[in-house]
Amino acid sequence: MAENPTTKRIISYLIKNLSKGYTEESLRFALISQGYSRTVIDRAILQVHKELAEKAPLLREKPTIVHEIINENDKAITIKKPWWKRLFGI
Repeated sequence: MAENPTTKRIISYLIKNLSKGYTEESLRFALISQGYSRTVIDRAILQVHKELAEKAPLLREKPTIVHEIINENDKAITIKKPWWKRLFGI
């Protein structure tokens, strides 16, 4: 997709300010109040999402979720499975 200089400026503005912690909606409102077209802003935001997705690291392994039940004394409670679940490995 051929980008004009205005779109390139908007994209660099969005990337810079998203990395600073500003929300996408606040940046969108700021650009609209500066007089930029909503369609140009939306296209730039889609392009920013694509660029940031390309830079994101790939997760090669699934995260494991571990939880435990803690009593009022901050001790972990182990819950014993019923005999039929232990028998069938459920």
